[in-house]
Amino acid sequence: RQALEEMRALYEQNQADVSEAKSGRTDLIFLIRFRHCCLLRNQRCILAYLYDRLLRIRALRWEYGSVLPNAIQFHMSAEEVEWFNRYKKSLATYMKSVGGEEGLDLTQDIKPPKSLYIEVRCLRDYGEFEIDDGTTILLKKNSQHFLPRWKCEQLIRQGVLEHILS
Repeated sequence: RQALEEMRALYEQNQADVSEAKSGRTDLIFLIRFRHCCLLRNQRCILAYLYDRLLRIRALRWEYGSVLPNAIQFHMSAEEVEWFNRYKKSLATYMKSVGGEEGLDLTQDIKPPKSLYIEVRCLRDYGEFEIDDGTTILLKKNSQHFLPRWKCEQLIRQGVLEHILS
C-alpha cells in the first residue's frame, strides 16, 4: 500500500511537470524521466512481491491439501483465496485426466515412500476414517494405527496424525 501511494504521488507530480514541459520548460525533462524510472522500479517490486505470494499460495495447496486452515486463510485477500480455489480446481481437473478412472493424486507422496504402511498416532479427535477396503477406523486423540501411507499422508500434513518413527 505504501508503494502504491508513493507511485500515485510520483505519477501526479509527473503529470503536472509534463504539462509544464509542454509549455517550454525543458529543465523538467530529467526530473520526469527520473520519476518515471522510480515508478517502473516500484512496479517491478510490487509484481515480484505478488508473484512470490502466488508461489507461496500454490505451495500451500501441496502442503495442506484442498482445504486451508482458517489461520492461514485469514491472512489472505479475497483475490488470493479466489486464485487458490481456481488453482485447486485446475489441479484436480488435471489429476482426474491422468491415471485412468480414479485419477492420480499427485499430492500424496511428496517424498518416495520407504514402506506402504506406516504407524501413526492421532493428535486430536478426528472421527471415523475409511480406508479403501471399506474398513472404518475411529481416529481419537492419542490412538495409534497402522495405516496405508497414501491414505494418511494428507492427515499428517494437516496435523491430525503424527508419523511414529520406530
